[in-house]
Order: sequence, then structure tokens, then C-alpha cells
Amino acid sequence: MQKESLTVEGMSCGHCVKAIEGSVGKLDGVKSVQVSLEDKKVEVEYDDSQVKIDDIKETIDDQGYDVV
Repeated sequence: MQKESLTVEGMSCGHCVKAIEGSVGKLDGVKSVQVSLEDKKVEVEYDDSQVKIDDIKETIDDQGYDVV
């Protein structure tokens, strides 16, 4: 299992949290997703044999947020 902390711009409310946690959480291999609006961070734990970090970043980007 891998753990990554991603800085994400554009999150501002509970809807943002649900959108990111829901979309990333559906990816095969993702064990957990936690969003911190205050810190502008997305913590994700995943199996890198099933999903790559670039796929996770792209999924967040597809929701309308910027991974920096």
C-alpha cells in the first residue's frame, strides 16, 4: 500500500469533499480517501499495483479541482 498527500486547489465546501472522496474512492485499489478543506489536502491510501497516482490525480482534476 502507498500513501500520498496531495495539495488540491479549488475546494471550498462539503460538496467538494463528497465529490473528491466519492470519485477517488470508486477507483479500484483505493483503500481510503480523506479530504481536509482547511489544509487543502487529499490523503489517499492505495494499492499501486491496481491504480497509479496519476490516475488518482486525473480523477480529482476531472471533478474540477487542481492538483498542485
